[in-house]
Amino acid sequence: MLTEALDIDRSTPVHGVTKADADAFLSRLPAEHATFAKASAFSGARGQVLALPDAAGRFAMVLIGLGDAPDPFAASAINQFSEGTFSLGEGWSDPNLSALGVLLGNYRFDAYKSQKAKTHQLVRPTGVDGADLARIAEGVTLTRDLINTPANDLGPAELADAAKALAKKYGASLTITDGEALEDGFPMIAAVGAASTRPPLLIDFTWGPSDGAKITLVGKGVVFDTGGLNIKPGNSMALMKKDMGGAAQALGLASMIMDRGLPIRLRVLIGAVENAISGVAFRPGDVLRSRKGLTVEIGNTDAEGRLVLGDALAFADEESPDLMVDFATLTGAARVALGPDLPAFYTKDKALADDLTLTGEDVADPIWPMPLWPRYERWLSSSVADISHISSQPFAGSITAALFLQRFVENARSYAHYDVYAWNAEARPGRPKGGEAQGIRALYQWLCVRYGD
Repeated sequence: MLTEALDIDRSTPVHGVTKADADAFLSRLPAEHATFAKASAFSGARGQVLALPDAAGRFAMVLIGLGDAPDPFAASAINQFSEGTFSLGEGWSDPNLSALGVLLGNYRFDAYKSQKAKTHQLVRPTGVDGADLARIAEGVTLTRDLINTPANDLGPAELADAAKALAKKYGASLTITDGEALEDGFPMIAAVGAASTRPPLLIDFTWGPSDGAKITLVGKGVVFDTGGLNIKPGNSMALMKKDMGGAAQALGLASMIMDRGLPIRLRVLIGAVENAISGVAFRPGDVLRSRKGLTVEIGNTDAEGRLVLGDALAFADEESPDLMVDFATLTGAARVALGPDLPAFYTKDKALADDLTLTGEDVADPIWPMPLWPRYERWLSSSVADISHISSQPFAGSITAALFLQRFVENARSYAHYDVYAWNAEARPGRPKGGEAQGIRALYQWLCVRYGD
């Protein structure tokens, strides 16, 4: 957490040191500290962390090696120290990102641990908006917590409870559609969730002035994905508690927006389902009707997320939002193309793509624009229905999934689709192993610039 500047006199300064500046930096230290650093082989190499003691054996300062290409969240290395009050010293080119990195790196998912992790404090750097950093960190924490929660404790109803708690906190209006109303109005969502003992539902909440710009967030809320009748192999199922990562992203971003009080009319839609297996599971070869009226041939029941999104997108599109964005852990193809760190991003709005790409670079929350290549649309043709939900070719799986979703959007002034991984397979500065928010900090910053005061 951040503390105010009055604590700086009792804080431990943390200095960032590059390899190129290491000798010069050490030469400016008191002789005993320079000798200790050299004896410890501190060279400014990336990832090095050295605590220099004072005469009483307490921390006098901490040195963090930045290497040749500093990570913007490198200051989060102080998270290895369980307690204490620290402040940013020399060597931090962007105190805002450095402080945010400390907050994000301080995250621990210990809900199932009998012993809770201890945390330290960071003095708010001068000129940094501590309240905004706190709301960003809170939104990311919400996203991470939801993704990290095991599926036995996070079904569709529990995901709805999380949305209800968020709506109540900020005075949003929330409705839940389930049962026969879901089957009638959202047949693809109902079909995907039909095999589970935990019934599917649609979460829908709105917040903000009715005359504000209509910003709609749509999240894929598949709380666990067995693959359905096209069952996944065990190693592919191990992380499927994170298949509701898109819903978690939407809720985390909504938290930031509402806490900031942006003058927009926000709507969040989440299709919450479990893709399970039973005698009523939908099958390969089935033809489903959609809310939009399109009939959809099922090619593989393990491509269920786009079906859930299709109904939710069609519903959101009916009110012609100014901007509609969906988030989904949708395809392995996106990870093959871009790896786990870069979310694939699709939109026909080139100005939006350019703005968000640049903003992502500025706030260390990267995205990568991908093409909605129209030539591949023919791979979604079906001989028995209006469209097939998977491609007839083994290529460009993320692109064809985005093209499928695009068929359910006609009226939105601008629409974008995020294909995210929502997971850190290994810990990095500011990014602990486990569930992760990807792309939402960039979109939040863009919304603040466009609609903030």
